[in-house]
Amino acid sequence: MTPTHPATRQDNWRAAIWLIADMSLNIWALSIVKAMGLDYSASQLVFLRASVGFLLVLPWAFHERSAFFKLDRLPLHTLRIGLSTVTLAASFFAIARVPFALFSAINFTRPIILMILAAIILREHITKPRWVAALVGLAGALVAMNPREAALNWGMAALVLTVVAGTSAIIITRQLKGTPAVVMMVFYTGGLALFTAPFAWIDWVEVAPSHWPFLLAIGLFAQTAQFCFLKAHWLGDAGFLGPVSYLSLVLSTGAGFFLFGEVPGPSLIIGSMIILSAAWYIGRSA
Repeated sequence: MTPTHPATRQDNWRAAIWLIADMSLNIWALSIVKAMGLDYSASQLVFLRASVGFLLVLPWAFHERSAFFKLDRLPLHTLRIGLSTVTLAASFFAIARVPFALFSAINFTRPIILMILAAIILREHITKPRWVAALVGLAGALVAMNPREAALNWGMAALVLTVVAGTSAIIITRQLKGTPAVVMMVFYTGGLALFTAPFAWIDWVEVAPSHWPFLLAIGLFAQTAQFCFLKAHWLGDAGFLGPVSYLSLVLSTGAGFFLFGEVPGPSLIIGSMIILSAAWYIGRSA
C-alpha cells in the first residue's frame, strides 16, 4: 500500500516509526522462534503462528466479506500460499540454527534475487550496472556465509531456501495485483494454517504450559508487524523507507548479541555491507 501523492516530510517520519515498530515486532517474534526452535518443529511453530494470525484477521474479513464474493486466480493464490509455507517453515528452521545477524543479512539479498527472477520469469529489462550490482551482492552473501566463521549446516541450506522461496512468492504476489488486501491476508494466514496442519500433527510435541504464552505471542507479534508494515508504506515514500529498513540488520545483530551471545565476525560484517550496498543500488536504480 502506497500513498497516492508524494508523502510530506512529517508523513515520512511517521512512516519510519511504523516501519521500526514492524521490524522490532518481527525481531521479537523471531527471537522467540530462535529460543524455542530446537524444542518444537518448524511446522508446529508455523501452524501456531498462522492460526493466531488467522483469528486476528477474521473480524476484518467479516467486515469486508463482500471482497470474497468474486474470487479469481485461485491457482495463483494456491501457489503463493505454497511458496509462503515453504518460506516461513524454512525461515523458522534456519533462525534456530544460524546467527541472527547472518539470517538478517542474507534476507537482504531478496531484492537482488527478485531482480534476477523478474528478468527470467517476467522478462523485465535489467541494465548492465544492475546485473553487476546483483553479482556483487551475491558475492557479499558468500563472504557473509564464510564457513571458517560459521559452520555449514542444514540451517544455512534452509536460509538459502527461505530467500529463494520468499522471493518467488513476491513474484506471484505481483501477479495478483489488484486483489483486495483482506483477501490476501486471509488466504495467507488461513492457507498457512491449512498447509502446515498435517505436518504439525505428525511432528507435534506437547507444549509445556509455560511455553504457550510465548508461542502464541509469535503470531500476535508477526501479525501486528504486518499491520505496521502496511501502515508505514501507506504513509511514506518507498525511496525514504528503503534505507530505514536497513536498521533491521542493526536490531537483529543487537538481539543476537544481547539475547543469544552471538558476536558477528569480520566476514559477516564485510559481507553484510556488500549486500546492503548492492541492494541499495538496485533499489535506487529501479
